[in-house]
Amino acid sequence: MEISLLFDFYGQLLKQQQQQAVALYYNDDLSLSEIALELGITRQGVRDCIKRGESQLFTYEEKLGLMKRFRETEAGLYEIESLAKKLIEKYDEKIAVKIIQTAKSLHE
Repeated sequence: MEISLLFDFYGQLLKQQQQQAVALYYNDDLSLSEIALELGITRQGVRDCIKRGESQLFTYEEKLGLMKRFRETEAGLYEIESLAKKLIEKYDEKIAVKIIQTAKSLHE
């Protein structure tokens, strides 16, 4: 699952063959043999391509941290939404509803 998320963020930075191999393996759930037939390379070549792609995806995340920031932002938005719901119970409903709408629009 983590590789699929990293691929969503950084997949376009991989070489074309790595993009294809990683996408077919993680997103389409094809075997190494099936990918080898699709790409016209050996099974070992597919494995190496996927491993290099995975390594690069982790390196991009380590250096750029986009997925980490995305998760932090998403968690913050859910916290804002939760706090706004508590506001509805205790204070002005109009303000809390506006906060909830704003938070939901950011994470949809």
